[in-house]
Amino acid sequence: MSSDSAITKENLNTYLKELGREYRKLSGKAVPAEIVLIGGASILANYGFRDMTYDMDAVIFASSAMKDAINRVGDKFHLPDGWLNTDFTGTKSFTYKLAEFSVYYRSFSNILTVRTVSAEYLIAMKLMAGRKYKNDLSDIVGILWEHQKNGKPIARETIDKAVIALYENWDNIPSDSVTFINGVYENGDYGTLYNDSRESENESRDALLEFEEKYPDAKVKEENINSILEKAKKLKDLNHQ
Repeated sequence: MSSDSAITKENLNTYLKELGREYRKLSGKAVPAEIVLIGGASILANYGFRDMTYDMDAVIFASSAMKDAINRVGDKFHLPDGWLNTDFTGTKSFTYKLAEFSVYYRSFSNILTVRTVSAEYLIAMKLMAGRKYKNDLSDIVGILWEHQKNGKPIARETIDKAVIALYENWDNIPSDSVTFINGVYENGDYGTLYNDSRESENESRDALLEFEEKYPDAKVKEENINSILEKAKKLKDLNHQ
């Protein structure tokens, strides 16, 4: 996707403001809506380490008019289809408890309330997802890093409470994620760990793209992504020897 269609910290509120306007036009004044921004969009709204995202995962509480409002905003600003979507609700890291632990962000057109996920619950959600080819791991470190720089470090015990609140216990979190967060707290050099995580994620993403180009019929699913990623990295190493 082109960076021209990216959602950034600078244009995020512009799109949400227009969404509030369009929704109000379509639904009237009597049907309020609430959106809980999840993942990348929540990070863009609250932190400075992410440059952009290409879609906004959200939990949406609104009338059916919201779908048309989303499409109108997308058409106006030439955003990709699904620029604001609820696809996340079909993943293993989704739970409606995320909305319970969200915090107020802003209101638009006196009808649309936008909320974001609190830091420790966002980290817990990213640990559950644990995708090595996305921004999950670097996002975790980025959040910890910014809170540390702002003099408000997030204690490991706080993450423990969030994991239990959302997913009952650590046994439900992927073992690789548990190993990762343990290593992050033991190391403590969040700046270096953030850069290392970004580099590793970019390498994994590139390897996966090469794999999909070579094997277009391969079905990449959440349950087999780790094994495919291992094969993809081996393939990439062979192609670049």
